[in-house]
Amino acid sequence: MGNVVKSETQLNVLLVGNNPIDLSRTEAGLGQIRSHRVVTETAFDLTSILERLSRFRPNFILLDDNLGSTGLRLIVQALQTHRKTKDIPVTVLKNSNYIDTINAGVMDYVLKQSVTGDVLYTAFMNSLKFRRTQQYLQQAYKKRKGQFSRMVKFQD
Repeated sequence: MGNVVKSETQLNVLLVGNNPIDLSRTEAGLGQIRSHRVVTETAFDLTSILERLSRFRPNFILLDDNLGSTGLRLIVQALQTHRKTKDIPVTVLKNSNYIDTINAGVMDYVLKQSVTGDVLYTAFMNSLKFRRTQQYLQQAYKKRKGQFSRMVKFQD
């Protein structure tokens, strides 16, 4: 499972966004997490994400919905296929509950108005559990899909 939390004392967070005010608020929220050392790298687009990944190994990724739905979708797709990030849970920072930005590959979301250390930490842990469950189910399916196909054929 690769890049999950290796040490319970350090969280490596890749923060991706294009609004300096939201980014600074989110970094302040990350700074409120007292139970863990938080190391943050900030990226602004896909190019800077790839540059950060050359020297930084995140175990959580936060994407700001100000990137727009197309930008979010492209970034999430790229993260899902990149060897260094395909197993890392992605959380979206949303402006509103009314705008749907959750799509395949996004494990959780946090409303920007409620960004605190506790809220971010809870979102990270929830996204990590969800990602691990998803990986387990994918592995179980791969192992058992032959059995499943034979069972379906048997019923026909």
